[in-house]
Amino acid sequence: MSTITFDTHKFVRKLKESGFDEKQAEALTDAIQDAIADSELVTKRDLQIELAPIRADMSLVKWMLGAVLAIAIANFAKQFF
Repeated sequence: MSTITFDTHKFVRKLKESGFDEKQAEALTDAIQDAIADSELVTKRDLQIELAPIRADMSLVKWMLGAVLAIAIANFAKQFF
């Protein structure tokens, strides 16, 4: 999985601008950074890689369903026309 970037300096600065003191802002930033590091976040690229085989399988199923329907319609038409 890819690494998620987290601008800690910018985050601390925004917290301080909104009323947090330096110590609170840094503690909250550290907690969030630890949570991000411990989690298994998925990026769009990760999803694209994982979903590619599923999309290919779905395309195959669509093609097969179309072929089965065409055969069924041909048999129906053959019997009644």
